[in-house]
Amino acid sequence: MFSAADGQWMSEALALAAKGLYTTAPNPRVGCLIVQSGRVVGRGWHERAGEAHAEARALAEAGSRAKGATAYVTLEPCAHIGRTGPCTQALLKSGISTVVASVEDPNPAVAGKGFEQLRASGIAVRVGLLAQEAEEINRGFFMRMREGRSWMRLKSAASLDGRTALPNGSSQWITDAVCRADGHHWRAQSCAVLTGMGTFERDQPLLTVREVETSRPPWRILLCPRLDCDPDAPFFRHERAMVFCLDAARSANIGGVLERLEGRGVSVESLPPATGVSAGSRRIDLQALAQRLAALGMNEVQLEVGSRLAGGFLRDGLIDEWLLYQAPVVLGNGMGLFDDLPSLEGPNQAPRWRLIDQRRLGDGFVSMLRPQLDSTPRSDRG
Repeated sequence: MFSAADGQWMSEALALAAKGLYTTAPNPRVGCLIVQSGRVVGRGWHERAGEAHAEARALAEAGSRAKGATAYVTLEPCAHIGRTGPCTQALLKSGISTVVASVEDPNPAVAGKGFEQLRASGIAVRVGLLAQEAEEINRGFFMRMREGRSWMRLKSAASLDGRTALPNGSSQWITDAVCRADGHHWRAQSCAVLTGMGTFERDQPLLTVREVETSRPPWRILLCPRLDCDPDAPFFRHERAMVFCLDAARSANIGGVLERLEGRGVSVESLPPATGVSAGSRRIDLQALAQRLAALGMNEVQLEVGSRLAGGFLRDGLIDEWLLYQAPVVLGNGMGLFDDLPSLEGPNQAPRWRLIDQRRLGDGFVSMLRPQLDSTPRSDRG
């Protein structure tokens, strides 16, 4: 169905899509190539929401040379009117004869309608070329559209013996500057970076991106169930800060923290407590959090949290990807990677992970892992 040349052109379109790695959210990353008689006559990629889509950019570069040409696009062209016009209409007006696409758009507003419109107008449409690669570059967007929650990436820095801090909480710095810079690249491509009160009080993190230039810095989120954080902390002196608390804490608003935060331009959201816990619990419902983040248009969220909160996300099946930096040191007694997990009766019940990638980095190494299906220890499994 697809030739070697088709694969080459789509690979180039995917490389174009990757140019929007740090900027396109909440939209997907899309690349488009216009090929006429074996030559590329137009290239385009989507840079940010509200601006021209990849197809429109590629067609503008191709001009009249698009007539009778083939468009290679990494995601189904849209057929609806959003902040820009439908890409299907632009393709039809250009005289394109064939569209080769990687994958159908999971957005219900599109979801096959673009392909249907193109075929109904006489354009040949072929779908499925490098589909896995196209989904991978938009894993958060696909998760948000298909499951109604954000893609959660846990970022951890640990010693060889799995310690994230000394017994006194000191953890700066376990890994070297090269590893920390790499972590900033992952921050930059995320829609938000999230931490909890333990890390907030112990490390005073900013969660800003300092190693990558981006016109769309991620939101910086603090989970503060009781709404008792210090509004004067350095965290709130930078833009795009957000706090999630419990519904009851927002209503109580002890000390007027809500008004003080909002006066600094901080967005404050509230959620219900986790189910199955006492009324006075400090635990936010993490499933509700993941769904609310998706409703706010957040595709990928990077978790930079302590062991207890990391355990909560793992327990609730909400870690889709684990970015683990390990330094060549042994810390002995200290804080582990996860806490507050259900007890296991045997190793066969332990959550297992697939190693997606591993590489040397600085004086240590970084691993990318994803959970194997049905291996996450949820609280209802005991």
